[in-house]
Amino acid sequence: MQRSTDRIYTTHVGSLARPVSLLDLMKAAAAGEPVEPRLAEAQRHAVADVVGRQRAAGIDVVSDGEQGKPGFFSYVLQRLSGYEPRPGYGPLETFRAEVEEFPEYYQQYFQGAMTGGMAVPAESVACTGPVSYIGQEQIKRDLEALRAAVGDAGPDQAFVCAVAPSGVGGNEYYPSESEYLDAVADALHVEYAAIIDAGFTLQIDDPFLSDVFSYGTGTAAEKTTRARLYVNAINRSLRGIPRDRVRLHTCYGINEGPRVHDAPLADLIEVLLTIEAGAFSFEAANPRHEHAFHVFETVTLPPDTVLLPGVISHATNIVEHPDTIADRIVRFADVVGRENVVASADCGFSSQATYRPEIHPKIVWAKFDALAEGARRASARLW
Repeated sequence: MQRSTDRIYTTHVGSLARPVSLLDLMKAAAAGEPVEPRLAEAQRHAVADVVGRQRAAGIDVVSDGEQGKPGFFSYVLQRLSGYEPRPGYGPLETFRAEVEEFPEYYQQYFQGAMTGGMAVPAESVACTGPVSYIGQEQIKRDLEALRAAVGDAGPDQAFVCAVAPSGVGGNEYYPSESEYLDAVADALHVEYAAIIDAGFTLQIDDPFLSDVFSYGTGTAAEKTTRARLYVNAINRSLRGIPRDRVRLHTCYGINEGPRVHDAPLADLIEVLLTIEAGAFSFEAANPRHEHAFHVFETVTLPPDTVLLPGVISHATNIVEHPDTIADRIVRFADVVGRENVVASADCGFSSQATYRPEIHPKIVWAKFDALAEGARRASARLW
């Protein structure tokens, strides 16, 4: 795990916009058209490009931008057996309380962003049979494309994203939710282990844990019980994987919007820190969550734990000033120690493979430039 031993290091959350040429091929593949080997070649070119751009911007710990994935969680449905489509359940249902409070805004939002413009529409699915991993060729292609782009970079310099067990789909087959999550965890372990074996750091993406606290029903104790079910599944999926090769990202699913139903980090931090990960990524730059650093004034980090707080936001097209970024970094460093902070983004900048990313790619690269400069200014203050 990268640590800020001599300066503040930088990273981000993973997803970046795909080029139109790649989106066109992904769309054609989803429609059943024969697009290989052109699709594989387009993915390799896209990964090489985004890695080069991250490095040019001054990002220390880079990713493949999820260039080969149609979406941060929907990709896994191509890699697991045992599922069938269940149309009709989408973001309007997922974020029901938020949508009901601001219906006019969210009707427009979901048409033009997130689900609008996707190259491959995301389908809701249900588990109707035994779950097993069948994505060996796809993960191999992802890992080979990233390795070709990063050369001999070690695990502390490159990471690969994968979805959490709780984000795959509903259960209509296993006798209980815990047995279902165990089965998914065992299947996803294959992908997680492949990422580690390829010499990269694994990032598990899990907005579903925060959803329990933001949109779940029941008492606080009942929400915590469900959250622990999700955490148990993650920890099961990580068996045998070194903790210092794992980073856990949690967010809130919606990007731009009022987001008044977002649970504060304080509600989930106790459960979150029981995950066997060496680093934790979370939103701390957008106005709904910029106060999150206060949580760590009273919460003690597990030994050898790194924080990856968002100091640039995926929820605004404003390019943050480097001094603002430096201030955010220093606040965390003052609380948990400078060596335990790696500056990051709130969330990914294209969680879906879409023709209409919410933040224009040119602005994303400007944000990355600002992130690197902000880290330099914070380093000058901290060292």
